Amino acid sequence: MDTLKLKYGAIDLGEVVLKKNITGDQRELLRIGLQKKGLELMDDKKAMLIERVKNIIVEMVHYAEKNPKINYSDYLSEKLDYNYTHLANLFSEVTGTTIVNFIICHKIERVKELLLYDELTLTEISLLLRIQ
Repeated sequence: MDTLKLKYGAIDLGEVVLKKNITGDQRELLRIGLQKKGLELMDDKKAMLIERVKNIIVEMVHYAEKNPKINYSDYLSEKLDYNYTHLANLFSEVTGTTIVNFIICHKIERVKELLLYDELTLTEISLLLRIQ
């Protein structure tokens, strides 16, 4: 972005907030520059929201010390400030799977990791991931 001389306000994991709108040419140069680095420019609001949902789930399942004490639906709604029904419908429409299925798949992968590295007992794993 520095070579394009774009002014930005905040940079967060996978997200950049630009201070001003950019031209079509600047957008294309940015897309090409990101592509060369193996990244993708996402400016579709639906796709960006779905990525945020996925990132929150991955962070929650794979990296959180403890899972939230509230339901995943409430947790996602709170974090993203969207109604869960809207998020669930959009997620299914765009990805072809449900949020619940996405969570289950990531929990299965996390359990496999923990079993493979023999870090925790089955009871500890079930408590960690809130598996009943």
